[in-house]
Amino acid sequence: MVVRFAQLAWPVWRAHGIGWVVGSHWAPADGVFGALPFVYGTVVTSIVALVLGTPVALGTALFVSEIAPARIRRPIANLIDLLAAVPSVVYGLWGSIVLLPLLRPVEQFLADSLGKVIPIFAGPIGNGSGFFAAGFVLAIMIVPTISAVTREVFVTVPRDVREAAYALGATRWEAIRYGVLPPARAGIVGAVILGLGRALGETVAVLMLIGNIPSISKSLFASGYSMASVIANEFEQSQEHLHVEALVAIGLVLFVVTVLMNVAARLLVGKAGARP
Repeated sequence: MVVRFAQLAWPVWRAHGIGWVVGSHWAPADGVFGALPFVYGTVVTSIVALVLGTPVALGTALFVSEIAPARIRRPIANLIDLLAAVPSVVYGLWGSIVLLPLLRPVEQFLADSLGKVIPIFAGPIGNGSGFFAAGFVLAIMIVPTISAVTREVFVTVPRDVREAAYALGATRWEAIRYGVLPPARAGIVGAVILGLGRALGETVAVLMLIGNIPSISKSLFASGYSMASVIANEFEQSQEHLHVEALVAIGLVLFVVTVLMNVAARLLVGKAGARP
């Protein structure tokens, strides 16, 4: 796969060099291909998804494994796991019809209250499509992945550790903080990286919510594009060979990014697991 992709993408590298990866202008009709807006959109939406989804996923996993009564643990866990079975196009459709109208007032409030101080919250607010909306839906989509993995990690922590913490006078939160979270650090890091991998490769939901404009903006509320979305949106419509080869090259870049994230995850998990 990698060899074939590299062969197909070689004309783009030969014609534009490394400049096409860092170029910010995308105009296939004029033979101009700049992939930076798509890389930027993929990274921004994934970061938004991690910032919003990771605390919810970890909190849910802790509640199910440590706090919730035994009779409701399994129903709650099953309900969260069912989120992973929902097709991404359904998430995108729900986001377009239900979520965007709900997010517009939130975005306007953030722009009015924080936009002048923090540039990422600056307006103007359009129809709601943009990095923030796409990242919000991605956050919902990665919650079951992170939650399921961390929940299993928390369960593997020996019960004796919790009982020893309680015997020393620790509260429930102190027992979780000092007895459960440190041994589970490696698993938490791995779960977050798995969620990031899901966010990086998501296509349809992002395509329906990000706005599909190849631009780079400091505002989270601006429209953008992602690597997976531009491939899905333009591949069937591409007429010129160089256009097709540019899309293949973007796919190759996305593949390399995901491989690097996997390598980084293994390194982080190894370092986290080696800590005393």
